[in-house]
Amino acid sequence: MGKRNIVVIGGSMGSLEAFKTIIGGLPADLEASVFVVWHMSPDSGGILAQVLDRTGPLHASEPYDGEQIKPGRIYVARPDHHLLVENSHVRVTRGPKENRFRPAVDPLFRSAAYAHGRHVIGVVTSGALDDGTSGLWAIKERGGITVVQDPNDAQMRSMPESAIRNVRVDHILPVSEIANVIVRRVREVVETTEPTMDKNGSEQIKKEIRVAAEDDALKTAVFDLGDLTPYTCPECSGVLARLYDGDRVRFRCHTGHAFSPDSLLAALTESIEDSLWSAIRGIDESILLLNHLGDHFAEVDQRKLAARFFQKASEAKERKDRVRAVVLDHESLTTEGVQQEAEIFVDTPAVTSQDASAGRSE
Repeated sequence: MGKRNIVVIGGSMGSLEAFKTIIGGLPADLEASVFVVWHMSPDSGGILAQVLDRTGPLHASEPYDGEQIKPGRIYVARPDHHLLVENSHVRVTRGPKENRFRPAVDPLFRSAAYAHGRHVIGVVTSGALDDGTSGLWAIKERGGITVVQDPNDAQMRSMPESAIRNVRVDHILPVSEIANVIVRRVREVVETTEPTMDKNGSEQIKKEIRVAAEDDALKTAVFDLGDLTPYTCPECSGVLARLYDGDRVRFRCHTGHAFSPDSLLAALTESIEDSLWSAIRGIDESILLLNHLGDHFAEVDQRKLAARFFQKASEAKERKDRVRAVVLDHESLTTEGVQQEAEIFVDTPAVTSQDASAGRSE
C-alpha cells in the first residue's frame, strides 16, 4: 500500500495564472512531489520556476538531470528540455519535440504513468491544441487520477476540451478547486500492485519514453508500434507511423518527433502557407531577372528579344498574382476549429454519408 505522491501538471497558453492558483493552494507539508510543464519559447529564460517559487510555501526550481525526487518540491521543466520522471529521480533531456514543443506535456505525463502508476495525479490546464491528452490517457490507463480544468474556466479551452473528449476524467473543476482535490487525493492510500494494461500499450509507452530520453528512435523501433502512413513529419520530413492510445490515433516519425492529429493538421497547413510564400519569392526573383535581361537586350538594340523577356516577366507576374490570392485566402486548420465550424451549422440540414463522400477531395 502507498499514497499518491507524484503530481504532474501541464498547460500552455493562458495557464500561468492557473499554475499560480494551483501551486499557491498547496500546503507546505504536502507529501508529494510536483512536476510542471509549460509550453515556452527556448529563450524564455526559465521564469516559471522563479514565479512559482514566490507563489506558495513549496520550493520550485528547474532540476538538473538525475536529480533525486523529494516530497514537498516543485520541479519545473526548463526551456527547450523535456522533463521526465523515473522511479527515484528526474531526467532533463533534449529528445525530439512532441506536438511541436520541447518541453511537452505528454512525455512528462507518460513517464510518470509508467514509473509510478496508481500513485500519479495528472492535471491538464488551459492551453491551445491538445498536448497532454495522450499523457493523461496513459495516467488513467495505469491507474492514476486525472484532473482537468473546466474549459469554461480556462483562458484557452482546447487542451481541457481535448482531454475531456478522449479520457475518462475523474475531476473537471475550476482552477480554484484543483489544489484542494490534489491535497485530498494525495492523502488517500492506494494499492501498489501493477496496474492492468495490455502488453502492447505498456511497450509503446516504454519506447516513447526512451525516445524522449534521447534514445535513438530508429534503434528503439518506433515503427514497430504502428503502421506507416503517407504523411511526412513537418519537423524533419521523415515518414510518420500511426500509433494508438486506445481508440485515439497519433503519429511519430523514425527520428522521434510526435504529433497528435490536431498538432499535425496545424503544422501541415502552416507549412502550406510557408511553401506558397516561398513560391511567391521564387516568382518575384524570376520577374526581376527577366526584366533585367529585357533591359540588357534593349540596351544592345535587340528589341524583339527584349520584348520577349518583358512578356515572360508579365506572364510570371500574372502567375504570382494568382498564387498570392491563394496564400491570402489560405486557412491554418485545427481539428478544434473545424469542429467549431460544424457546430455553427448544427441547424442546417444534415449531411448524409453519400453527400460527405461526394464532397471528399482526393
